[in-house]
Amino acid sequence: MFEFKHLTIILGHYGCGKTNLSLNIALDIARRGNKVTVADLDVVNPYFRTGDYREMLEKEGIKVVAPIFVSTNLDNPSLPAAMEDIFQPKDEYVVVDVGGDDAGAVALGRYARKINEYKDKDIFYVVNKFRSLTSTPQDAAQILREIELASRIRANAVVNNSHLQQLTAAEDIYSSLDYAKKTAEILNLPLAFTTAESKIIDGLDLDSVYEIQRIVKPPF
Repeated sequence: MFEFKHLTIILGHYGCGKTNLSLNIALDIARRGNKVTVADLDVVNPYFRTGDYREMLEKEGIKVVAPIFVSTNLDNPSLPAAMEDIFQPKDEYVVVDVGGDDAGAVALGRYARKINEYKDKDIFYVVNKFRSLTSTPQDAAQILREIELASRIRANAVVNNSHLQQLTAAEDIYSSLDYAKKTAEILNLPLAFTTAESKIIDGLDLDSVYEIQRIVKPPF
């Protein structure tokens, strides 16, 4: 069982699976009997936003802080004042889903000072070998450098979330391991874990694998 810290921030390239991972982590922590807040800082992607899953999360007792107009087609959602409070250390857990790449990370940068002062945190950089612009470790590493520059926040671990949505098989995950390890090596960061859906996790022989559900579906 992976032990999450009180603040978990999820960074990554568009389409790497940040939102799906954020939802899974929040639900996992809540089902262990903890108070959880999910903060949707994705002000870039109109299709995959944690805030769009508010009803599901709230049924699990999870609080959602999301951009105003998150469930509309407006192009300029604004961040609510409540976002400031989530970066104050407290007993509850906070999971933050950040928009893709450096453009999305700019929103996170508004809270850089508070985040950098927060002691009990993990800042995960999520990679997916099967995304076209991050298909090599070098490309993936460059994306993180751009995110860190924009947000003024440094990741402290890599998460291998390589997948092909519903087509993902065990061999796809095995084929991504060297890629993820090399990315982590270039960045001088640990590889925290590799994700896998419950339907294939039993067939995997991995030391550090985190079971997830495929909650986020394509919009078309």
